[in-house]
Amino acid sequence: MPGSSGQPGSQTIKKGHRGVDSTGETTYKKTTSSALKGAIQLGITHTVGSLSTKPERDVLMQDFYVVESIFFPSEGSNLTPAHHYNDFRFKTYAPVAFRYFRELFGIRPDDYLYSLCSEPLIELSNSGASGSLFYVSSDDEFIIKTVQHKEAEFLQKLLPGYYMNLNQNPRTLLPKFYGLYCVQAGGKNIRIVVMNNLLPRSVKMHLKYDLKGSTYKRRASQKEREKVFPTYKDLDFMQDIPDGLFLDSDMYNALCKTLQRDCLVLQSFKIMDYSLLVAIHNIDLAQREHALADGTSQADTRRPAAQKALYSTAMESIQGEARRGGTIETDDQMGGIPARNAKGERLLLYIGIIDVLQSYRFVKKLEHSWKALVHDGDTVSVHRPSFYAERFQRFMCNTAFKKIPLKPSPSKKSRSGTAVPRRSCQGGVPFQSHMSCETKAQVTTEVDVEQGSHLGRPDLLPRTLPVDEANSDSVATTLSTSSLGSGGLNSPANSGSPGPSIPEHSSELREQFEDLQETEISF
Repeated sequence: MPGSSGQPGSQTIKKGHRGVDSTGETTYKKTTSSALKGAIQLGITHTVGSLSTKPERDVLMQDFYVVESIFFPSEGSNLTPAHHYNDFRFKTYAPVAFRYFRELFGIRPDDYLYSLCSEPLIELSNSGASGSLFYVSSDDEFIIKTVQHKEAEFLQKLLPGYYMNLNQNPRTLLPKFYGLYCVQAGGKNIRIVVMNNLLPRSVKMHLKYDLKGSTYKRRASQKEREKVFPTYKDLDFMQDIPDGLFLDSDMYNALCKTLQRDCLVLQSFKIMDYSLLVAIHNIDLAQREHALADGTSQADTRRPAAQKALYSTAMESIQGEARRGGTIETDDQMGGIPARNAKGERLLLYIGIIDVLQSYRFVKKLEHSWKALVHDGDTVSVHRPSFYAERFQRFMCNTAFKKIPLKPSPSKKSRSGTAVPRRSCQGGVPFQSHMSCETKAQVTTEVDVEQGSHLGRPDLLPRTLPVDEANSDSVATTLSTSSLGSGGLNSPANSGSPGPSIPEHSSELREQFEDLQETEISF
């Protein structure tokens, strides 16, 4: 292929198989990015076109293991057009099975071809730690990622189970695989996978997190922070958004149910070390930024066009029983999941499970054993699949995402008729009409209560409640009363009788209790 970086005197900065030569041209296994993009589009055009001539039928077991191959000489042939690249061979894995997957997600062959092959692919600059190349289609629908041989091989083995899972549960946050291909050029195999695009470029993302539920070295590096659009990690999330992200009750239940199902599937395949990618678009901040830019008070933050794929958006991946609207109303959710932060600002969340092509094999077991020798084994990211899945769900449904609490009913007022005391708000904007100060205190988890016990080891994940317990309607009341000692908000101690005894050494608790007695709550 042209553009090889193996010329004498040229300096190439490499990261895995990905390199950037002195001219700024990206290469992958010594093949230039422009040549690779052209080969991909020629190959996909041919394979999808030839598949459309074959009659549709049920997927058979042998379809998962079929590999079709076509040679593309530069001068052209009876089956392939002439092109200005060097000769290459294009392989298509399980074409009939992937055609079924695309149909299941509502992607027609002409839409697939138009998205990927009508306009040049756009290379993304943020390649990630693996050194993979990422391309996005011009209409924002699809991501093309280069994968290693082991990952492609593992995906092939997953296909029968993936087929079974999608038939039972098309609502999933797992990656949606639309095609697996291989470009053979210059004696090298470049394997690529086509997936759904989680982060539309037409929507500005203000924050992005890669969450695993692990805290061992889970902080973005200084080099990552210097990027234009850095990807932060678990410890950064707990520091930046200590109160978590608040979802409408239906949305929260649908999200946690989807995560639980997806984790069960991943665990059954002995997959671990996956992440939940969470990108946050702040609607209110975007409007303020727009107002500062052109002096207008209103901003049009809608997407130019809706995505065609039926289950391609985060919102449609979890919806199930949940429907658009609910407690939070937005004019246009742009495929994102509506949420709020502790300040009450309106957010749209774009989420999906990524990096699933990791099997818990001997190397990963060895990696965990070594890390466990020097650190608490339960906090490292690589762990046995069952523990990893449980910890992942617990972190997402207790720490990262929370229900918007309901306003307490009048029956919870003090029997004596006096107003129930509350803690005064500290900093931030009130949660508008959805989250008042008292309810914010109620949803505070045990992370706040136990924070002091981990001061010596900040990388340890504070203990959180099990998912089932966190899902119960009584958790907010339980947590709010436990944080006040033996006397809850509705106990006799707060109804006019003398307050509970406060240990002399606990000055902070004494001050909080005095604040509660001096302030009033309004319903």
